[in-house]
Amino acid sequence: MKLLDRYILKKFLYSFLFVLLMLTAVITLIDFTEKNGQFIKHKLGYKEIIDYYYYGYVPFIINFIMPISVFITTVFVTSRLAQRTEVIAILSSGVSFSRFMTPYLTGAMVITLCSFVLTGWGLAKANMRRVTFETEYMDRFLHNRSQHLHIRIPPDRYFYVEHYRTYNNSGTNVTIEKIHDNQLLEKLSAQKIKWLQKEEKWQLQDWTIRKIEGLEEHIQHGNTLDMILSIHPNDFSMNPKLHEVLTLPELDTQIEVLKSQGAENVRIFLTEKYVRYMSPFAAIILTFMGVVVSARKTRKGIGLQIAVGFILAFVYIACFLFSKGVAEAKGTHLLLTVWMPNIVFSVVGVILYRLIPK
Repeated sequence: MKLLDRYILKKFLYSFLFVLLMLTAVITLIDFTEKNGQFIKHKLGYKEIIDYYYYGYVPFIINFIMPISVFITTVFVTSRLAQRTEVIAILSSGVSFSRFMTPYLTGAMVITLCSFVLTGWGLAKANMRRVTFETEYMDRFLHNRSQHLHIRIPPDRYFYVEHYRTYNNSGTNVTIEKIHDNQLLEKLSAQKIKWLQKEEKWQLQDWTIRKIEGLEEHIQHGNTLDMILSIHPNDFSMNPKLHEVLTLPELDTQIEVLKSQGAENVRIFLTEKYVRYMSPFAAIILTFMGVVVSARKTRKGIGLQIAVGFILAFVYIACFLFSKGVAEAKGTHLLLTVWMPNIVFSVVGVILYRLIPK
């Protein structure tokens, strides 16, 4: 590696670590201020808060802000080189602009690899602590109640419950449909369903069965009906943040299980999987764009370029959160929706690269 490469790469990586740690410290302080009331309410000590919450929260935040930290760092380092006329000197010596970007992209690739390993495997254990803590002290209502759950009971039955409460293993507004060759053969509806622990079976209350045989329909009513179904209360007690505590192989396994059950929330796990592949590569794209927008020396100084860098970084965050929310809510074209921020910023970066003087 040439002296110039080591010079730029050293500045880039050191500045990246500084920016990453500073942003992490600020965000952690803000988070502590917001949640301090909950900590006091549950009489939690500093050791419990640090060991069981911030032990997992800090790595989570580091991974989340890594792409924008890379972008801000790139703008900062390149702007300083430009204002000191170092970029002009480098290019005037015969170094091409693409060659000038090589140490930046090398550093971005190292960060991308670290981010991918951290996202795919390293964060699972830390996230388990954080999610367990949040579920216990912050989101207890979400943990104790689920809505609009769909489960496929092989080979041809489909179970639906509108509201399910895990604290007493009961639900309301239940339907079990038997469908064969896209035709409804039988539909069981009930006002309530409850798990009988000793008998290990389900009890339906205020039930109605409609059996369809050709053009004829038979209807039955009753107060209670005990049934043995190939579903268990554990199938309903899924933590709403389960997708955050799984490694990539575990995530793939969970996706296959949910697909076999016909569960609607499979899109949340698919979105999480695509995000874990998309997010690390954002470091390379944003580094490329950061060099392009900050390599020119301006009369207004480094402050304006850094401000532009911050604005673009937060625009990227907004686009990322929006695309992830759309993917989780609607569940259509998940891969394209999740990758849209990277695609847009890549196109903008290429356009700017072709326009800037080199």
